[in-house]
Amino acid sequence: MAPVKVTKICCIGAGYVGGPTCAVIALKCPHIRVTIVDLNEARIAAWNSPDFKLPIYEPGLEEVVRQARGKNLFFSTDVDKGIQEADLIFVSVNTPTKKSGVGAGFSADLTYVESATRRIAAVATSSKIVVEKSTVPCRTAESMRTILEANSKPGTRFDILSNPEFLAEGTAISDLFRPDRVLIGSLQTPEGKDACASLTEVYANWVPRDRILTVGLWSSELTKLAANAMLAQRISSINALSAICEATGANIDEVAHAIGYDSRIGPKFLRASVGFGGSCFQKDILNLVYLSESLHLPQVAAYWRQVVEMNEYQKSRFSKTVVDTLFNTITGKACHIAVLGFAFKADTGDTRESAAISLIRDFLSERAYVTIYDPKVEEAQIWQDLAEACPSTPLETIKKQVTIVHSALEACKQKEAVVIATEWKEFKEIDWETVYAQMSKPAFVFDGRLILDVEKLRKIGFTVKVIGRGDRV
Repeated sequence: MAPVKVTKICCIGAGYVGGPTCAVIALKCPHIRVTIVDLNEARIAAWNSPDFKLPIYEPGLEEVVRQARGKNLFFSTDVDKGIQEADLIFVSVNTPTKKSGVGAGFSADLTYVESATRRIAAVATSSKIVVEKSTVPCRTAESMRTILEANSKPGTRFDILSNPEFLAEGTAISDLFRPDRVLIGSLQTPEGKDACASLTEVYANWVPRDRILTVGLWSSELTKLAANAMLAQRISSINALSAICEATGANIDEVAHAIGYDSRIGPKFLRASVGFGGSCFQKDILNLVYLSESLHLPQVAAYWRQVVEMNEYQKSRFSKTVVDTLFNTITGKACHIAVLGFAFKADTGDTRESAAISLIRDFLSERAYVTIYDPKVEEAQIWQDLAEACPSTPLETIKKQVTIVHSALEACKQKEAVVIATEWKEFKEIDWETVYAQMSKPAFVFDGRLILDVEKLRKIGFTVKVIGRGDRV
């Protein structure tokens, strides 16, 4: 049986992975009709908005959608039609960490994956290649295959592939245009290899074939978790060293720079910070922890758990530095803090697991007043995140302590301290002399992202605290 020539693709899930990935596939494969489906009507309406006010912010995404939408790229809430017409279906739905039941707090919640899989089985009237795009635990494809085969109609067959995404938010479009690698996992059967060849031909429209790696299904699923765990491990390692730097007077930037010159280590992901965030790192490591425990490998589980614990320690350590510094200096009155940045990193509007949320929660618990500015995060998202972070505090009470503004200068006015929580480029370019003139004195800056010119700020008059730099000379 020859590989199927893919002419119609359906992607179930119009979020951070499905939207950009399939928009780029449509742009690079004008001969393939790509339909992205989602039950969330507001999200699909945003993807279809006449003014291209898309539901997610990602540099370069709007240009891609402008070029392809209405030609061979479509967004729809008609999930069933998308499934029926497609040769190949990406399952790109959310897989958050479970909040209850077996594995709560560690394992991935596969409710949406299972629901999408059951829908495909119920609706499909012809054979399909089903591609697992969501980040999932090892051997999820086996569960999907069981569901599909148990519920399929006569004469229909389903081939399952794993095709994990390795996108970094903020650079997702350039990552898709020029990926380090595209990984496709399949069963090592003739049918599985044919399905793999079909998806390979889609990517080969713009990705060099030597960058398309084909492996076994289970290796592909584990590789995604392993890649994120290794990256997060580097961040936690450099953050652990930043604590030693602060205690000894060493400079973490200098240490990281010197380490990175070693060709065996390299310079990437050696930037100390207030901690990693985003939808993937913590979720995937906890997934790995749960998998290790399930396989009776407690030492392996403990090893990976420590990466997350170090990240939590870094966030609490930084907020403690802010609180201890301010409350030892400013006594007898409420403290007012500007938090610049709410997204988990620059060039995205995504706030999932953002360090800013933890910091603000800690500041509120100390009865501080907080003013927030972020250039891309919507106000409604900020309120939602803070309400979830402070479940025992009514939102109306939170709103008495928190203000959201629309510029960095406005956020800093009449504050005792400025906290850099996200490395947005515009924060490097703030008129700090104007900020200083408008702040209460003494004026503090806490740089949680190592982006500011410390000496310049000190000359202006600020007291500056930076992660990974001690006060010793």
